[in-house]
Amino acid sequence: MESNKLQIQYYDDVYLKIDCERGIARELSDFFTFKVPNYQYTPAYKNKIWDGQIRLFNLHKQIIYLGLFDYIIQFAKDRNYKVEVGEFPVTQNNVSTENVRDYLKEGLRIPFNPYEHQVNAITTSINRNRCLLLSPTGSGKSLMIYALVRYYLSNIPEDKKVLVIVPTTGLVSQMYSDFGEYSTKSNWDVEKNCHTIFSGKDKMTDKRVVISTWQSIYKLNEKYFQQYHAVFGDECHLFKAKSLTSIMTKLKDCPYRIGTTGTLDDSMTHKLVIEGLFGRVYNTTSTKELMEKELLSELKIDCIILKYSPEEIQETKRVKYNEEIKWILNNKKRNDFLVDLSFRIKGNTLILFNYVQEHGIPLFESIKKSCVDKKVFLIHGKTEVYQREEIRNILEKEKNAILVASYGTCSTGINIRNINNIVFASPSRSVIRVLQSIGRGLRKTETKSKVKLYDISDDLRYKKYVNHTYRHLKDRIKIYERENFEYSPVLIQL
Repeated sequence: MESNKLQIQYYDDVYLKIDCERGIARELSDFFTFKVPNYQYTPAYKNKIWDGQIRLFNLHKQIIYLGLFDYIIQFAKDRNYKVEVGEFPVTQNNVSTENVRDYLKEGLRIPFNPYEHQVNAITTSINRNRCLLLSPTGSGKSLMIYALVRYYLSNIPEDKKVLVIVPTTGLVSQMYSDFGEYSTKSNWDVEKNCHTIFSGKDKMTDKRVVISTWQSIYKLNEKYFQQYHAVFGDECHLFKAKSLTSIMTKLKDCPYRIGTTGTLDDSMTHKLVIEGLFGRVYNTTSTKELMEKELLSELKIDCIILKYSPEEIQETKRVKYNEEIKWILNNKKRNDFLVDLSFRIKGNTLILFNYVQEHGIPLFESIKKSCVDKKVFLIHGKTEVYQREEIRNILEKEKNAILVASYGTCSTGINIRNINNIVFASPSRSVIRVLQSIGRGLRKTETKSKVKLYDISDDLRYKKYVNHTYRHLKDRIKIYERENFEYSPVLIQL
C-alpha cells in the first residue's frame, strides 16, 4: 500500500472499508472524532466510563458509514492523498425533473400539482439513492416519501419490502392517512399495500410497505431487517441516537435510504451521524421561501421579556438551572400572566410547556377556569392517540379554542393547520424544538394566512450576571435571525 493512498471499497450497505497506511487511518480517526454536546453532564462521562467523544471511523476494522463518502473524498483531496474507489453494487441514476413530473402525474396520478421543490427533492433522492432531505414543516415531506415509496416498490426485487420509520404513533396514522389521500385517483390501495406497527401491533406482514415507530422495532434482530431493500426515516432527528444506529446498521442489504427532517441541530456530530446513516444533506427549501411564495402563513414573533422585582432577582441570583426553572414555573405572577394572555388573544391558540405535573396540568386547569367562553384542551405523553386525533379534528372546526400541550407531543409532526397563535410557556434553547414548534402554526387554511408567536422569557439578570433562561432567549433570537423571521422585543414588568 502506497503511503499516500486510500482505497475505498464497498463493505455492505452500512459501511465503507478504507485500506490505507496506519498513519492515514489515525488521521481519519482524529478527523471523524467529535465531542458530544453537553457530554460533561452525562453519567457515563462523570463515572469515567466514556470520554465524551464519538468516533465515526472504526480504527480497528477501518470502516466508516457509507453516507460519509463525500467527506472522505474531501479529506483526501485536502491532503493531496490519492484515492482509488472500488465497485459499488448500486450506481447513481440520471433521472430528470421532467421524468419525475410525468411520473407523478401519469404514473401515480397524484390528485394535485406538486410544488417545484417537491419535484426537485424527489428527483435528487432517486438519483442519489441515499439522501437526507432537509425540508421544513409545511413543505410536503409526506408526498415526497409517498412518491419515493411507490418508485422503489417498482424498482426493488418483488420479495423485498419498504420500511418507513416515524417517531410517534400519531405520525404512523398520519402517514398512512396521507398515503391514502395521495392514491385516491390511482388503483393503488393503501389498505392492501401498507401495514402499520405501533403499541404492540404485529410486526410481521405480507404487505410490502411497513410504517412503524422506531420504538416498536429497534430491538428486533438483524434477521428481521433482511426483508427490507429501501428505508425512510421521517423526522429522523427525533430518533434516539442509539436506536437510530441500531436500526440502520442492521439494514446491511438495504441500498436505498432516505431521511427527512425539518431541522438539524448545530452539532457537527448530530449532522454527520445522520448523514452517515442516510446520505448527504439536500436542502429542499426554507420556511422563509415558503412564506414568500405564500405557501405558509406569515409569521410574526413577539419576544415577551418578563421583568421581575429586585427582591425576586435577589432570590434567584446565581441559582442552578433546574432551580431557576422550578422557580419560574411556580411563579404565580408569571402563570397569571399566561392565563391572562390566553384570555386576551383571539383565534385558536397552542400553548406549549415542558413539565406535565409541575406546569402543564396546573396551567391547563387555571386557563380552563378563567377562559369559560373558550374550549380548552390538554395533550401530553399519556393522552391516548385517539384522543389526540379527536382534539385535532375539533380544533380544525373551532375559531377561538385553546390547546395546552407538551412540547414532546405537539412540537413535531402533528398536523394542526388551524392554529392562529403559539405561546412558548416554557423556555427552550433547542434549535430543533423551536423550529418544529413554530411549524405547528405555519400551515395555511382558507381562513388563515397569519400566525403569531408569543415567546415568553424571564429577565432575572443581576449586574453582570445573566440568568440561564435569559441566555436561552438570546439563543432563540439567533435562530430567528438566521431564519430571517420577523421578531420584536416586548418588555413587561410583572
